[in-house]
Amino acid sequence: MADELTQIPNVGPKVAARLRRLGVERVEDLRGADPEDLFERTCADSGMREDPCLLDTYTAAVDFATNGVDRPWWEYSRERLAR
Repeated sequence: MADELTQIPNVGPKVAARLRRLGVERVEDLRGADPEDLFERTCADSGMREDPCLLDTYTAAVDFATNGVDRPWWEYSRERLAR
């Protein structure tokens, strides 16, 4: 059986494992989630400040789960950097 989280665009096995550590097991668990909260919780879990590209990946995954939008994570990087 395929891993449901890795079926999300931009989410590979390593990102899926990080999401699972936060209690995210299914696509629907990401619907309406706060990507910044997920990122901050990941940083707390790892004990270090993670690369902000992970935030962009989480944003892409939440956007896909919530709105069905399939965009590459780096487009979210551009938007984050423009803010």
